[in-house]
Amino acid sequence: MPFLSQKAVSAVAGGTGGGYLNPSKIQSGSSVRFALLSDQPLEFYECWGEADDGSLKPFRFSEDPKSDDIEAEMGPDYTRRQNRDGTAPEPAKFALAVPVYNFETEAVQIMQLSQKSIIRELDGISQMEDYANLLEHDFVLGKEGNGLNTEYSLRPVPRKKGSEKAIGGAWTEAQESGFDIGRLLTGENPFKAD
Repeated sequence: MPFLSQKAVSAVAGGTGGGYLNPSKIQSGSSVRFALLSDQPLEFYECWGEADDGSLKPFRFSEDPKSDDIEAEMGPDYTRRQNRDGTAPEPAKFALAVPVYNFETEAVQIMQLSQKSIIRELDGISQMEDYANLLEHDFVLGKEGNGLNTEYSLRPVPRKKGSEKAIGGAWTEAQESGFDIGRLLTGENPFKAD
């Protein structure tokens, strides 16, 4: 019997809170198990704006934006976040977002990926004959290191026994509540219509 309750595991795992599964928030040396709920990810470009009080907000675009497009979207309340050395604005990064079932939280979440290594690995797995249907398998995403020394691993695993009902139920409930991942592009809540 595990020492920690499921609630405690979720609380200390990091990267799995709220409606988002964020690979960069996973603690080094740990992993998270998830099931894809769609094989059609939302593709977009993202950059971050910073307000005068230091708060950050993501801005997403369906196409690779030009600087003028970014500044027009951010308006007067946000400025583009600077790159690491502070010499220029960060470029817009290509990213994917896909709904997943997170086994730790037992809930539907959005996994957003801007890490090229994870995107390439998922694409490589999708092209293997044994994994032609990505929705039939689970995945384990692991993280080692922090900052610029971070390495991610992604491996497919057999579907967790007896989990189909929980996965299907959570996904049906999310869809009936108005889930629409496309709302990410307009800064709205993808889990319910405003």
